[in-house]
Amino acid sequence: MRNPLADKVVGIKPSGIRKFFDVVSEMPDAISLGVGEPDFDTPWHVREEGIYSLERGRTFYTSNAGLMELRTAISRYLYKKLDLHYDPKTEIVVTVGGSEGIDLALRAMLNPGDEVILPEPAYVSYAPCVTLAGGNTVTINLQEKNRFKLTAEELLDAITDRTKILILSYPNNPTGAIMTREDLEPIARIIQEKDIFVISDEIYSELTYGKNHVSIASLPGMQERTVVINGFSKAFAMTGWRLGYAAGPELIMEQMIKIHQFAIMAAPTTSQYAGVEALANGEDDVQEMRTSYNQRRRFVLDQFKQMGLQCFEPEGAFYMFPSISEFGMSSDEFATRFLEEEKVAVVPGTAFGECGEGFLRVSYAYSLEELKEALGRMAEFVRRLRAKKQAGDANRG
Repeated sequence: MRNPLADKVVGIKPSGIRKFFDVVSEMPDAISLGVGEPDFDTPWHVREEGIYSLERGRTFYTSNAGLMELRTAISRYLYKKLDLHYDPKTEIVVTVGGSEGIDLALRAMLNPGDEVILPEPAYVSYAPCVTLAGGNTVTINLQEKNRFKLTAEELLDAITDRTKILILSYPNNPTGAIMTREDLEPIARIIQEKDIFVISDEIYSELTYGKNHVSIASLPGMQERTVVINGFSKAFAMTGWRLGYAAGPELIMEQMIKIHQFAIMAAPTTSQYAGVEALANGEDDVQEMRTSYNQRRRFVLDQFKQMGLQCFEPEGAFYMFPSISEFGMSSDEFATRFLEEEKVAVVPGTAFGECGEGFLRVSYAYSLEELKEALGRMAEFVRRLRAKKQAGDANRG
């Protein structure tokens, strides 16, 4: 029998996040700090709108691009939050989560051999989506000393004659880094000078602490070069509703909708009606969740400080990226042993790119009670590792 599989699909590694999630789901008394899912329920008024849509029999297909009511709400939201003007008729498409938006944008824009610059550490789906779209990924290893921000020098060094797209993901998963307007301005100048485009994944835009999110699309000359990806999963605790959107130039949106209509048809109708309610009346819910995440952020930072673990202070999303390089083991080995010995799951930094070696991703999208227990176990694990290392050093001395 001939090989039924596509080589490029076989060559893609499974998600490093799911590996540990699958193990911990079958381990009694285990705690997971590995999945980026809010521990809040979807706000009740949003759920009610979804229920009401079903009771009204709204189980039909919507327009391929999404309900006009939702696209209009998204357009207003982007104007209010980011001062971005998008025509809901031609410049916005509702997707099945932000992940579909990323996939659509790459498939609509890439020709075989085009290069996509990907600053890492980064969310696990970007590089595989580039591969599936026929492009080539060029990675930039972001530096902790730069607070995991992309610098103009790093971007210039990565650009070639084949570069077409830069993927930006701020606030960042897994580091929690953000980029301010001052950080983005030199990046925007290079984008325009080199005539390339940006896919800006802004799924964590509502979760910043101390500084408001700035979209690169809002900088002069950048809206026509940027596809903004966002959604409802993180800000409104709607992960299972699978609802996202993309906003960008009509020329690109037209082709993204074409792929979307053949592959997906439309996002779930019930979710779309719930999304309208979330955007209309969800501001207080977002603020409540943001305040709670910030409290947890400060708690986890303090716990790492007490453990003596180096970790820069994240300003967005709900992740920490502590360094474990002092222990002389790989991120995967540390995470595996921590899970086996203390029954706590975290994600090795290498799940987000090779430059994540020596780091872990720890999500604080969990209750304070779970965080206290899990970090107590981590403190004990770290204490044992240091004691063993000190004993080994003494013996060698």
